[in-house]
Amino acid sequence: MSQAKVDKYKQEKANREKIMKKERLIKRIEITVCALICAGVVAWIGYSVYGEIQSSKAAETVAYTLDSTAMDDYISGLTTEE
Repeated sequence: MSQAKVDKYKQEKANREKIMKKERLIKRIEITVCALICAGVVAWIGYSVYGEIQSSKAAETVAYTLDSTAMDDYISGLTTEE
């Protein structure tokens, strides 16, 4: 081995712990970012589905009207006869 290779090997060996810590930190950051992205996608899909369900429920709502004039006339007729 040439002296340059020997020196390079010694330097890498001396800094191996520091290099490994840096690699582990980078790996943790990558995993965290991936987890956040996945959680964001799942939340976005859930919110979209929830919005679609709510809009379909609102469209299904039926309003009924009741004509109570006959009942009002009957009741008013009862009170005027007395």
